[in-house]
Amino acid sequence: MRDDYLNEALKVVIDPNLLVNLVSRRVKQLRRGGRPLIESLEKLALEDVALREIYKGKITWEVPDMFDGEDS
Repeated sequence: MRDDYLNEALKVVIDPNLLVNLVSRRVKQLRRGGRPLIESLEKLALEDVALREIYKGKITWEVPDMFDGEDS
């Protein structure tokens, strides 16, 4: 995994745990035949593809609100 891609992705997804989950899920999709959402002239590891997709804004995510207003 390239440090420069990791640092750029951490600017977009500031929670490292969330970033790990996003990259992991995207790598699984790519391994199952998903097409990369970015073009690259160099051969990249799937983790690097996922990181680039994230920091280039090609991947979106939603964090569910843990407190939806209901009383516990």
